[in-house]
Amino acid sequence: MPHDILVLTEADLRKAVRLDLETIDVVENAFRALASGAVIMPPILSMDIPQVHGEVDVKTAYIPGFDGFAIKVSPGFFDNPKIGLPSLNGLMILFSAKTGLVEALLLDNGFLTDVRTAAAGAVAARHLAPSTVETAGVMGTGVQARLQMTAAHQVRPFSRLLVWGRDAAKAEACAADLAKTLGIDVKAEADPARLVAESQLVVTTTPARDPVLMADWLHPGLHVTAMGSDQEGKNELQPTALSRADLYVADRVSQCEKLGELAAAIRAGDWNGGTPAELGEIVTGARTGRTGDDQITICDLTGTGAQDTAIATLARERALTAEAGTTIQS
Repeated sequence: MPHDILVLTEADLRKAVRLDLETIDVVENAFRALASGAVIMPPILSMDIPQVHGEVDVKTAYIPGFDGFAIKVSPGFFDNPKIGLPSLNGLMILFSAKTGLVEALLLDNGFLTDVRTAAAGAVAARHLAPSTVETAGVMGTGVQARLQMTAAHQVRPFSRLLVWGRDAAKAEACAADLAKTLGIDVKAEADPARLVAESQLVVTTTPARDPVLMADWLHPGLHVTAMGSDQEGKNELQPTALSRADLYVADRVSQCEKLGELAAAIRAGDWNGGTPAELGEIVTGARTGRTGDDQITICDLTGTGAQDTAIATLARERALTAEAGTTIQS
């Protein structure tokens, strides 16, 4: 029997979904659910295609109490810019959690992933950054650099922001964009060590395979969120940084052991901290978070299927309210 499927394009989704406090709260609730142990979230399915410099990741999660669950497919074909195409795209499929029928196709080209990733950074900042952040720093100059700081500013309204990138022109452009978006003092900083030294909150948003933030740069009163190491081999923080911190938190330990900063520390033989806390456990209070503004904390974000189900559900709800998209028959 045919049934209705809501089809939402990237343009529809950009009109319906905003990186606001409601979205941050929805993603926080996904981490809260993860901590309950009731979420069904299989390991990430990754396929590397070296012949065409490509890769594909598939993530999903069932969250009890949600009407649906999402399956997200994220291809990255990194030679595409040579032929005038974006390197990243993808889509999410939202299924009914009761019948398994397809309810919505979210043709977001990675937009929803960008939003939910930035929202997760804000959740980390809300629960792990010092209570007052005057200066924040971002390492990286791409979409996530902009979105991470836009999200973090909503939970820790810093008055000054420093931007570092390997390409000085891109760092200047990113700083100008964020100054306009946030309405605060933003400047490009050529020295990454100085950026860290002057900041109370730093977010790393690079695809680095060699560390861009050194362990001896860490200082009391600093929180670092590392979100670039989302595939094997990537590494933004010097491995000894994790054990030097007073508190290291993973979004999902089983993922970070394979993909994140924790994986690099384990490979280097620099992790002896036992079983780390997960961000959801910090959110619920099951594990102790920051206990003083002079501590050093690190959060390792690799991206979870629970976030994808949460953002896809929110996107469908907002689109229906806005009467966005096109309904087709299966």
